[in-house]
This record gives sequence, C-alpha cells and structure tokens, in this order.
Amino acid sequence: MGATMATGAWRPGATLCVALGSPSSSRPLRETLRRFRRICSTLSHEPEIPVPPPDLPVGRVVYVPGRGEMFFREEQGPQGPLPVLLLHGWTATADTTWFPVYPVLAADRTVLAIDHRGHGRGLRAESPFSLEECADDAAALLDLLGIKRVIVAGYSMGGAVALLMWKRRPDLVGGLVLSGTALEWRARLRERLLWHSLVLMEVGLRLGKGDGFVQRYLREAVADSPDVSELRAWVGGELKRGYSRDVAAAGRALANFDARPFAGSIDVPCATVVTTSDRLVPPDKQRDLTRALGAREFDLDADHDAPLVRAKGFAAAMADAVAAIAHSVGAHADQEGPMRPAGPVLRTP
Repeated sequence: MGATMATGAWRPGATLCVALGSPSSSRPLRETLRRFRRICSTLSHEPEIPVPPPDLPVGRVVYVPGRGEMFFREEQGPQGPLPVLLLHGWTATADTTWFPVYPVLAADRTVLAIDHRGHGRGLRAESPFSLEECADDAAALLDLLGIKRVIVAGYSMGGAVALLMWKRRPDLVGGLVLSGTALEWRARLRERLLWHSLVLMEVGLRLGKGDGFVQRYLREAVADSPDVSELRAWVGGELKRGYSRDVAAAGRALANFDARPFAGSIDVPCATVVTTSDRLVPPDKQRDLTRALGAREFDLDADHDAPLVRAKGFAAAMADAVAAIAHSVGAHADQEGPMRPAGPVLRTP
C-alpha cells in the first residue's frame, strides 16, 4: 500500500510486512522481534462508525470450472482498446490497492480486478497457496469471460503474479505494468531476515492478533495522510477479509519467487512505476526489474503504501504507464464470446 523516510530513522508501517522489518533497514533480527511484539499488542481504539466505501465498479461472482467461485470487479470502458487486468499486493485486496485507479483507467478501457486466493473475497482453496495458482486463477477467469488479451498491471505481489501470467499464458498478456515489485525478494540478508519473521506473523494471525496488525497500520497511514481517515473503517474491514493461512503462505511464496531466469525473455511492452521512497521493495531493486525487462520507467515519490497514502499520484502514474503500454501495443483486442457470463451480481452501496 507514502511519505519520504529519513535514512536510518524508523517510522512504522508502510505495510503490515514493513512493520515486521524493512529489508532496507540494517537493524538486527531482535529489533524485528520487538516490532512484532509491539504490533501484536492490543490497541485500544473507539469502535468506528461504518462508512460507505469509495465508488467501486460492479462486483461479480462466477463459477470458474476446476477452480471454484471467483470474485472480480468489472468496469466497462470504451470497446476496442485492450482491457486492463489489475492484480493487487500481499495482505491487500483489489479494492484497497486499486480504488483510486478504477475510474481513471475506465475512462479509456474496460477494467477488471480480482482478489487473489486467500485474500479479500478470493478463492478459499484446499490446495496449498502458490503464486503460480494465482496466475492460473486470473488466466482461467479471462478464458471464461472470452477475453483473449489484456494489459496486466500488478502491484507488489501482484507484479510477481503478472510476470508468472506471462510465463504460463503468454497468449493472454499484451503488455505489463508493474509497480512496487522486484525480480526477486530475498537475495539480500536483510530481506531474508524479513521473510524469516513471517513465521512469527503467521503465529500472530493464528492467535487472533490480526486486528492489532490492521489497526496499527491504519493509525500510521492516517498519520502520514490525514485524508485517509475517512476510509479507515472501510480499509480495516477489507484487510480483515483475508484467510490467515493463505496470507502467511503468500508471504513465504514471495520469499521464494525469482523471475531472473525468464525475465529477459519477456517479449511484450513493459512499464514500471517505481515507488522511489519504498522501504519494503527498495527502488534499486525495482529498477533492476526495469532494466531486465527493458521497460519504460515512471517514478512516484511514495512508500509502499502509495495506493492508500498517495492515492491520486498513484492513480495518475498507473494511468500514464498503462497508456504508454497501450500505445506501444498498437493493437485492439479481438474479443469473442461473452463479456458478461451468467452469475450473481454484487453491487456496491
């Protein structure tokens, strides 16, 4: 999910995992454990009055053969230009990552967004979580909808899923827009310490400490950007939808992700939106990805919580990047089959 941070100064929580220990921090593991204990502590706060969510696209649930019921958002834009598929980050949901982006992108093209398995309203599968399965979920949904090609935009973990979509179903991927993500997530010692701390995070989640994570994250997001305060209750409810087993497994899957063996083979137009004050995914790692893909780079002065704390800037940067890729693709989607398969429609308030 930004504010510029002073070098060496600890300010908690661009995301839940930043609070566990930023890879860009040189503090030892014992400091990470202290942070974990602090985050898991009970926070006293007044119950918040529920507020309507932001204006969101129509939500739908469809049965995807061999996978189960999948939830996705759909905003119909002008017919012809390639649709864009939005893939959210770890611990988040499609809505908490993309709510500022939906209307901006839908002015030019159809927008689709899914909740990954174990996150938000996503699939609750009995099989173990994997990023590959997330990529296959997205591909299966596109197949069901009769959509032959999209621009795939991924934030954070969604970037890893987007790269795997190209690897596993290159026929569906017309271009890539990646933000707040990297080729790999554990080459440095500091990163390995972070991912080892996920064991502790999983214990905390299973002990019912999820509210502590969420409330502390939201308190710090509001401190960084007071405008977030009106969304606090809604974001908190969204972040609590995740299934703790799969959320923790998703973190471990990210720790093992490595796109270096195939990134140089990606043959579609690519763009990156680099969050230049990011403490979770350092900007130099994001730029390693940019170079490996031969991508066009767009910079955003934000931390990893950019979709929430720098919502307007994030939306503008993503829109510019998607427009650049659409121009590079220079083709329109050849759509066949139903865009709106039969199934229950969940409309937002």
